[in-house]
Amino acid sequence: MSSISQGLAEFSTKLAFEDIPEAIVQKATDALLDTVGVCIFGSTLPWSKIVIDYANLYGSGGTSTIIGTNYRVAAPLAALANGALAHGFEMDNLRQPSAGVHAGSTIVPGLLAVGEELGASGRDVLAAFVAAIEVMSRIGDAAGNTAEKLGFHSPGLTGTFGSAIAVGRLLKLTPEQMTNAFGIAASLASGLLAFSKAGNGGMVKRLHTGRASEGGVLAARLAAGGFTGPDVILEGKFGFFEAFTREPKMEKLLKGLGTEWETTKIAVKCYPFHVTAHTPVQALEDLRNQHGFQADEVAEIHVATSEKVLSHHNITSASDIATAQYSLPFCIATSVYRNPKDPASFLADPHRDPEIVALAQNIHLTLNEGSLPPGPAWATKMRIVLKDGRELTTERSDFRGAPSNPMSDDELDGKFLSLSEGVIPDAPALLARLRKFSELENTKSLFA
Repeated sequence: MSSISQGLAEFSTKLAFEDIPEAIVQKATDALLDTVGVCIFGSTLPWSKIVIDYANLYGSGGTSTIIGTNYRVAAPLAALANGALAHGFEMDNLRQPSAGVHAGSTIVPGLLAVGEELGASGRDVLAAFVAAIEVMSRIGDAAGNTAEKLGFHSPGLTGTFGSAIAVGRLLKLTPEQMTNAFGIAASLASGLLAFSKAGNGGMVKRLHTGRASEGGVLAARLAAGGFTGPDVILEGKFGFFEAFTREPKMEKLLKGLGTEWETTKIAVKCYPFHVTAHTPVQALEDLRNQHGFQADEVAEIHVATSEKVLSHHNITSASDIATAQYSLPFCIATSVYRNPKDPASFLADPHRDPEIVALAQNIHLTLNEGSLPPGPAWATKMRIVLKDGRELTTERSDFRGAPSNPMSDDELDGKFLSLSEGVIPDAPALLARLRKFSELENTKSLFA
């Protein structure tokens, strides 16, 4: 090993299914199952249908399923479409604490698309997923979320590596070829957060994970054919970290590989909005359950939260659904008036509802010192002021679905069925196949 990039590539190619603890395989299976469910729901959304039409236009006649539909297209187009579907309504799983890593919407789309193309086994797919999340998460963790401070959407950056690793595994790349795939993937990384300041155009956010998924397929396929990329793409001059981040912690890249499992840090969302709003909305739910107040009784809400929320998510004017889902004031205000667990609450244009818009202006955010390192990043203090003068307070540091507060199998299955029933025929049968994914002899049978 002569570089960090090469060391990660070597791990990516050599991790064997037999070396992965059973609990990690189960966590990977849960993440894959969750991703398929959100893709199925995502296939029904108007912006997703635009991407589906594009994939069909240029990729029809292929081997890979656009999840939630009967369409089969070329693997790169399926990866693009499914990556966009998975992130289509802010319900995809991600790393917690935050590192700009969305395993489900960047690894799974390319992995299943190429898995179907090649007829890979369930064990091969799961081993590829774990190898990818272990490396991708370390890249994100080393970056320290500084890419987003510069205006990049991190899953569009880290996700290209994750997809390239997963697909490269199925293509049986050598360590040298995987290093080249890394070098290619970094030049395909993209995604800007301009919509968060513009207050519009948030639909483009859903494309970032699709492009990352598609880019990973391209990088791995080109590397398999002999195409090359820099072998110090992570640590080299003008490489990934220098271009996209500030003051990276490079020592995190190789630490604990194969013994300290990043897969355990995958969080599953129970609400259809940005993860930074999950703990505050969980706190709101706690207070509502405890005190039984009604929406029209709320005068204002004060939330002490993280630096990330203050810099990126304190949006009080939104002109589309995606921007509302990215805004903490709109997520809280919508959750006061509507059921926060129901995707329909956000599909029904909360940014056009006068009561929600008015309350969003009366949600005030400040910094919670307890959220600063080494404290929990999502540490939240909430104070709700009611119109009769009462003040209700609470604190939370996690949410249902976080690694510290995981969903049960029944809850995961319930989420899957609520998103898929009525969209596809026989959703319970697909759920059963996903639950036994490691026993699949051929991924082609998953969506048969």
